[in-house]
Amino acid sequence: MRNLSIILLILFSLTLTAQNKTLKYNNKGIFKILQFTDIHYQKNNPASAVAIELINEVLDAEKPDLVVFTGDIIYAKPVIAGLDDVFTPVIERKIPWAYIFGNHDDEHGMSRAELMDYAVSKPFCLAQAGDKSLKGIGNYILEVKSSNESKNSAILYFFDSGAYTPVKGLGTYDWFAFNQIEWYRSQSAAYTKENGGVPYPALAFFHIPLAEYPQMKAEKYDQLIGSKDEKECNGKLNTGMFAAIRQAGDVMGTFVGHDHDNDYIGNYYDIYLAYGRFSGGKTEYNNLGKNGCRVIELKEGKREFSTYIRLLGGEILYLVEYPATFAATK
Repeated sequence: MRNLSIILLILFSLTLTAQNKTLKYNNKGIFKILQFTDIHYQKNNPASAVAIELINEVLDAEKPDLVVFTGDIIYAKPVIAGLDDVFTPVIERKIPWAYIFGNHDDEHGMSRAELMDYAVSKPFCLAQAGDKSLKGIGNYILEVKSSNESKNSAILYFFDSGAYTPVKGLGTYDWFAFNQIEWYRSQSAAYTKENGGVPYPALAFFHIPLAEYPQMKAEKYDQLIGSKDEKECNGKLNTGMFAAIRQAGDVMGTFVGHDHDNDYIGNYYDIYLAYGRFSGGKTEYNNLGKNGCRVIELKEGKREFSTYIRLLGGEILYLVEYPATFAATK
């Protein structure tokens, strides 16, 4: 009996260690992220099978260090069974993963808090409910360590961008609250102080695009790379998140979903504003053709990253380098 208890304790410790796996650059100085977005998964709808096919295919081909689900993942009951279908391919490969909410995730019988509680109970999930005083569920930070794990080397911010407008008559979709922006500012400042006054290279992930996305498209339409076929469905009030990240100087790029017919990327005042690629099946509109995902590679010790869209079947689209690609088009 004593031996059984020891074995169970060891297994528990190993599981806990696995779930709290340190994010770090590999020995080639690369940290690879996959962004899946707008899967709109329906457990009992055969149209959703293509989403699981994509996830399995890309995980095996790209072998990422982190998977990020940027909202609108679940789209019907049964919610738990549907989430398990989506998350299991990542968990089986023992890959760390993060989850943030879109506007549809909590419309099927489970609240954001309940969804997050379930997600964080799963192996290898690094998502967090975050500070309860902030608007939303899932405002949190993940640190990427150097390849020798001696220090922080990059910062990943995750935000709950909300769902629908909190003010009647002001459009359809939500915007960031002031307390979320102030939280980001204070966290960013603390990391910059930790790094001797130099901002860490950072990325930000959320679901609903900032108001600067349509502004960038209006000003730089011909300079954008990727599909730009849909009017952006951002919140109507601009509460200043872009201004905050530009002033802080750490975030190199923001990565969103929400608008299924956009997968473009562009440079707006030295921040790359990017969409992922619609990752689901025909449970929702998608006029881009094949579903896919965005691949992002950070480079250790450099304020640089590369990114591209990968489609089901392996086709690569729109390779972009930060800051080189748009350096001549400011």
